[in-house]
Amino acid sequence: MVEGGVVSVSKTEFSEFFRTTWKTPHILRLAMTAGIGGLLFGYDTGVISGAMLYIRDDFRSVDKNTWLQELIVSTAVGAAIFGAAIGAWMNDSLGRKKAILAADVLFFVGAVVMAAAPAPWVIVIGRVFVGLGVGMASMTAPLYISESAPTRIRGALISMNGILITFGQFVSYCINLAFTSVPGTWRWMLGVAGIPPVVQFILMLSLPETPRWLYKNNQIEKATEGLKTIYPADEVGEQLQHLKQSIEEDEANEAAIGNNLITKFRSAMKHPEVRRALAAGIAVQVVQQFVGINSVMYYAPTIMQLAGYASKTVAMGLSLVTTGLNTLGSFISLLVVDRFGRRRLMLVSLVLIVVGLVSLGVVFNVSSQNAPHINSFESTHFGNNTICEKYTSNPDSSSWNCMGCLKQKCGFCAASDEFDPGACLDNEKDVGKMCKNEHRVWYDKGCPSKLGLLAVILLAFYIIVYSPGMGTAPWIVNAEIYPLRFRGFGGGVAAMSNWSANLVVSMTFLTLTENLGSWGTFLLYGGFSAIGFVVIYFLVPETKGVSLEEIEKVLRKGFRPWPLKQIDDDDAKPVK
Repeated sequence: MVEGGVVSVSKTEFSEFFRTTWKTPHILRLAMTAGIGGLLFGYDTGVISGAMLYIRDDFRSVDKNTWLQELIVSTAVGAAIFGAAIGAWMNDSLGRKKAILAADVLFFVGAVVMAAAPAPWVIVIGRVFVGLGVGMASMTAPLYISESAPTRIRGALISMNGILITFGQFVSYCINLAFTSVPGTWRWMLGVAGIPPVVQFILMLSLPETPRWLYKNNQIEKATEGLKTIYPADEVGEQLQHLKQSIEEDEANEAAIGNNLITKFRSAMKHPEVRRALAAGIAVQVVQQFVGINSVMYYAPTIMQLAGYASKTVAMGLSLVTTGLNTLGSFISLLVVDRFGRRRLMLVSLVLIVVGLVSLGVVFNVSSQNAPHINSFESTHFGNNTICEKYTSNPDSSSWNCMGCLKQKCGFCAASDEFDPGACLDNEKDVGKMCKNEHRVWYDKGCPSKLGLLAVILLAFYIIVYSPGMGTAPWIVNAEIYPLRFRGFGGGVAAMSNWSANLVVSMTFLTLTENLGSWGTFLLYGGFSAIGFVVIYFLVPETKGVSLEEIEKVLRKGFRPWPLKQIDDDDAKPVK
């Protein structure tokens, strides 16, 4: 799952959610309008995976350069890091509402620029705008919802934003599939993203700023009016008092730990419980990314092609399964995270992720070893000027199979029976058309495989064991593990770690598949997942059902899982 997470809520809170929103629909309107930011977040991070298949067709430089494909995909992720920082400043200085409106402008401009792009570098510029919007929306939307929601249903309302992120990714794949046969393909896929920000911008104009921001900026009368639209009249006075107390505590914390990053960092490092909380919080966020999830989400159609599904439409249709399961996993997490616990859920999730990734690696390796061979007669069938030059000049080309051909940046034209020896040809658009005109299948990413369906099933397994555990629990842990006065600082540092790790993964996936092969890349992610299991086991305590004060005490003393706890207990035994 992508950044944003899902807040843990109880069954009672869901019952209260339906009761409260039925009586006060204005609350649901606030949450759903702000939640469009989460939908945009998910859409813009997911839509590029399908659009890239057609961008490669239109721009030869993109098709021939893996680094350019990675740049187009990951530019939005890199820009989101800066967008989050800008959003933090805007939230405090100008207000949550204006930050959302600014993000809408960025989303819209980015969508228009990408849809009209005459060259790849213009798409990159559009992705920068979108990334800045994503970064701002990723922190502002849940903040606006949390400060505009009644306390008793806050978790349920914030969880809607997390679910909308995964739903946005699912919608992006549906849109991708819908435009596969429409002239302009990728331009429509990217341009459609300009509609939701216009809708959100218009709706937000009629909504108020959050009561908390208004009160903090001495607009007490407006803050009171805002509370009246959220709480019953007899609760407004009490909530106003809570708001005053909370803001006074925040201001006291700022005075104690400073109000800029450097002073907060120095203050945090003085406290062992904060240092350990940061280690745990950053660890779960980095591990979340290094299991390779966003490689799957950003490059799902490409992975389907690597598994042997050459058709773009089929590849995107199968990719729809992964995003659908990711959305389903978000709902499952709401049901199990409070029952099984955050730490246990992450550890079990990682064990199953390792199983899934290793199995995927084995399947891709077997498929690679058993790919159809190259037939010299088939290769000359379309004319000598179409044969891959590296194939004809290599003295060992008689041992080549389809994968050997593709590794040399050539294309494979399958025989009438896809699993019979085929042709190794120049990877050019016109040559590919010649192959297709004879009702053959043209492969330029993956090879025909009898194990393609098994690879899709294993990929689905990987998603469904990831989403409820490593997809959601890291965000919940980071919401609970820091002492109150350092919660904003700790959560911000952990989120930046998540985005940074995301950037590394998205920038390297295609390069890794070229150098290690698909199977080697999945095994590498499996190794990272195994290391992540060890790191989380020794650094992250269970926070389920533990008060924030008790968590702080555990971290101050130092978390000791088995067997370290056993050693400590043995040392504590009196000597006879």
